[in-house]
Amino acid sequence: MSGQSTDEVKEEIEYQTIAEFLESTPPNQLIYISDLSVWKVYAYGGRNCMCAPEIQLHCDHENCNGIRFFRCVSGDENPLKTNEYKFFYVKYRCSNCQRVEKTFSLAAKLDSNSEPQGVCYKFGELPTYGPPVSPKLIKLIGTDRDEFLKGRRCENQGLGVGSFIYYRRVVEKQKNRILEQIIKVSEKIGASEEKIHILNNAVKETQFSKALDMAKDSMPESLLINGHSPILLLHGALSEGVHELTDEQCLELAGNIRIVLSELSERLSQALKDEADLNKALSSLMNKKKG
Repeated sequence: MSGQSTDEVKEEIEYQTIAEFLESTPPNQLIYISDLSVWKVYAYGGRNCMCAPEIQLHCDHENCNGIRFFRCVSGDENPLKTNEYKFFYVKYRCSNCQRVEKTFSLAAKLDSNSEPQGVCYKFGELPTYGPPVSPKLIKLIGTDRDEFLKGRRCENQGLGVGSFIYYRRVVEKQKNRILEQIIKVSEKIGASEEKIHILNNAVKETQFSKALDMAKDSMPESLLINGHSPILLLHGALSEGVHELTDEQCLELAGNIRIVLSELSERLSQALKDEADLNKALSSLMNKKKG
């Protein structure tokens, strides 16, 4: 047993950059930061302040609507110490539209006055953490928008069971709406009467799991995700019993459900848009011919 303390292997600390932390770490996380501080010189002397580099976030302004660079506009002047946490807000603004802002609520402490490393805790951020929900997905889930967004907030906060239950509830309640959109695409592309009949029967089926099982093999090819039926993927994820899973497993499943729903909404929207564009073009040509 002698010498065990000197031979003991210590767990290596994993550091993030402050940009990675602000961009992609959900709230309620304490993370080691490699470049937490920067030395700033003022008229009365110098001090360690929070490093606030440019970061890339989604901007939902109509002139942006995508990933843009954000620059810090306040909060980076806060002094950081080694013996106590400093609590403060940091505000960023979109460099493109100069309108959309993101505010982080943080606590930070340095490892050493002479080094930039330290730890930082994210209490939260406004607007809330996470990528925006696609308008097409919001349209697909219809009246259960608020229920879905509750699940999204749970997922952002790492609450696996909560997010899974909310997402499952939304899909159960909007089962018929989703299947009816799939039927529209099936009719548009001239799918077989047998497949359309199966989908219509799935709409009439009141037992949720049975309805998804009925519909899983009747998907139009244009709606397949990497060759897989989205209904089959959803059926597999939603058939799991929440009481048999850990919170981490529920969180992973919830994320998978959201991603599949989002991709399905995009493919449905594109398929129906193509039909609308075609009808518009035909109508325009026919009117021109008559004229």
